[in-house]
Amino acid sequence: MFKPEIIKKQKIIIFSLMILIVLTSLLNLVFGNSILTLDRIIPVLLGQGEFNENFILFSIRLPRLLITLMAGMALALSGSILQGLTRNDLADPGIIGINSGAGFAVALFFLYFPVEAGKFIYFLPLAAFGGALITAILIYLFSYDKNSGIKPIKLILVGVGFSTALSGAMMVLISSADRAKVEFISRWLAGDIWGTDCPFVLALLPWLLILLPAALYKANRLNILALGHSVAVGVGMKVKREQAILLIIAVGLAAAAVSVTGGIAFVGLMAPHIAKTLVGKRNQLFIPVAVLTGGWLLLAADTIGTNIFQPQGIAAGIMVAVIGAPYFVYLIAKK
Repeated sequence: MFKPEIIKKQKIIIFSLMILIVLTSLLNLVFGNSILTLDRIIPVLLGQGEFNENFILFSIRLPRLLITLMAGMALALSGSILQGLTRNDLADPGIIGINSGAGFAVALFFLYFPVEAGKFIYFLPLAAFGGALITAILIYLFSYDKNSGIKPIKLILVGVGFSTALSGAMMVLISSADRAKVEFISRWLAGDIWGTDCPFVLALLPWLLILLPAALYKANRLNILALGHSVAVGVGMKVKREQAILLIIAVGLAAAAVSVTGGIAFVGLMAPHIAKTLVGKRNQLFIPVAVLTGGWLLLAADTIGTNIFQPQGIAAGIMVAVIGAPYFVYLIAKK
């Protein structure tokens, strides 16, 4: 059981984050190359807008907003699971190579396995999931010890090695590709949110709806795994099975997110840390806070990048990296 004051604090923080997301969403919807005034948002949402207002809101800005928000939530949840699974506060799907594995699979699929335009959107997360899962399994095997389980520091080093190798392989892969396709993959590598249509929302939403409740259901298992391999075995947990399930959940969330937003790192690193600072390290408490924090971080980064740095804007992945890279260095120095 949790103390009532902790539960109250969590509820206040969750409510505050929701308000912050709503305010940032309004800024995201209002500002841009074509200004949509604040007083017109509600009428347009209620179907009282003119043609150009409906087009700007429903075809361009709202789908992008929803995709950015959901992707940030998915990356934050993936990072939370990986940090608990590996007992390493530096774990993040972008840092340890999972995003690179998804990116390599996306590039391979995009270049050599053309499918119908309508089906491409839904096959893309599956391709990313396959690449990310294979990468995660290899990283897991290289950093696993049968006596002590996953070695946290070794996992980071192996993950960084895989990330570098896969990024190099992707460069080789696109070196002889068509220029238009190279431009798309370059945008993906920069973390530019490219999937901005309603079908992309429908492609990403099921992954979050299924895997978010699954992660919350497994939160107590993560608490036990965080105590160490021997403790988990001692209380009768089937450690390998639980680790495999949690790894699949984390990989699925990261792959689904980066398949439509590109190679965005550090959201999965920062959001869990912020949440743990606010409500403590029990997974049942900090995971909902981390999910909302991750959604807000990516949404804020995209809002700043697309509106302040006009006319071309800056990719959300670059904006997040500007904040996340110093934070990563700080964590390394601290740990």
